[in-house]
Amino acid sequence: MRVFTSRECDEHRVPRGFPERAERRDAVLRGARVVGDETVEVETGSIEIDDAVAAVHPDGYLERLRRAVERRDGLIDSADTPLSPGTWRAARAAVAVVLQALERAAEGEACFAVVRPPGHHAEAETAMGFCYLNNVAVAAAQARNRWGCDRVAVIDLDVHHGNGTQHIFERDPSIFYGSTHQYPFYPGTGAASETGRGPGKGSTLNLPLPAGTGDPGYREAIRGELLPAVRDFGPEVLLVSIGFDPWRRDPLGGMAVTEGGFRDWARWCRELADEICGGRILALLEGGYDLDSLEPLGRAFSEGLAGRSSGDRIP
Repeated sequence: MRVFTSRECDEHRVPRGFPERAERRDAVLRGARVVGDETVEVETGSIEIDDAVAAVHPDGYLERLRRAVERRDGLIDSADTPLSPGTWRAARAAVAVVLQALERAAEGEACFAVVRPPGHHAEAETAMGFCYLNNVAVAAAQARNRWGCDRVAVIDLDVHHGNGTQHIFERDPSIFYGSTHQYPFYPGTGAASETGRGPGKGSTLNLPLPAGTGDPGYREAIRGELLPAVRDFGPEVLLVSIGFDPWRRDPLGGMAVTEGGFRDWARWCRELADEICGGRILALLEGGYDLDSLEPLGRAFSEGLAGRSSGDRIP
């Protein structure tokens, strides 16, 4: 299992007390690198990302975001998407890391991209929910467009529904999107009735869960419904948007998942990837805001992704 990251992700600065901050990446990375066979610090300037990003986000939106950063605007689109002079560079760095990790994952190795800002709330033309560029959507489009994958699956295991990822691909039958998330909750999407549109009907699976759901409820949803649906879809690569905010003490969530739950989720996804797509699996960081627990949670998830035994548990 390889871990990919970049210090450039931390150039996105946020107001004091804002939950999505640079310390999140640092904490998850400390946990993941203990487990990973290698930690790759990506030199993002050497990676061409423009075509990959343009496959997901229109030029008009990208130019609007870039100019807002250059003008030193404080926000873009909503109060939960603050800007700093380094936001544009950090968001592009996150994409570059994910694309570099995708190249290794395409060779059949499990990879974990520890990046920020997160991406799954970013719509094609709108920033929201701490997200500016949709990292996992760019990776999915790249797998299809560059690697020629006929089918790509995205599993979203954040406490919040990935509205951006769903909407970007909801008419695309070549991309499966499946999500477990607290519901009703931010951003208000993710009802079970949302199954895709037009030619993409049936390629979206939402498994909304009530507040307070813990390991048994998630096990039923993930192993009982989500992973069998992915198996039936038959993807050539598996992408996992992992948020650590279903954690039982996360300040922004309301779920009750334990450290062992995250380890299990990663192990189940890794086993499925080994079974159906030659081990081609890439996980990438989305949410998770309990700074005191992110290091051991990152380690637990990485242990599952690497197929290793458990470490010390959080008391």
